[in-house]
Amino acid sequence: MKNFRYLLIAGAVALGACANTSTPTTSTATADNRPDPTILLVPIRVEDPALASGCWAQFYTGRDFKGDMLTLVGPAEVQSMDKGTARQLKRDIDSVSVGPRATLQVYEHAMFRDRTVNFPANSREGGLTRKLGFGGRIEAMKLSCT
Repeated sequence: MKNFRYLLIAGAVALGACANTSTPTTSTATADNRPDPTILLVPIRVEDPALASGCWAQFYTGRDFKGDMLTLVGPAEVQSMDKGTARQLKRDIDSVSVGPRATLQVYEHAMFRDRTVNFPANSREGGLTRKLGFGGRIEAMKLSCT
């Protein structure tokens, strides 16, 4: 139903963009009075086969699943988020959504040490800072598949 609503909205926007509110000086309609063609832009949905397994976690930079999003497909283990782009990621994660066949464990320190917080399958957390309790920064994680 949600996709149908987006389809209707996209159709309305496309038709509105194609509408001509000014009076034309010349008509592009043919002699037999056929209307000009309408161009309709329809959003497509791209599915990654790896996501179909249900073993994934999506991390958002903003609270309540807003902002940039990164998807981790499991099974996967990240021992340290202190290298490259992961360094910025550990500072920016503020929401997480876990797939229906996944379990996510996040750790306070690298190499899976100290405090951990578990997110079961189909869980969603819109504010990680409160949930984690260790400053909101994730240093390591494990994504297991069931």
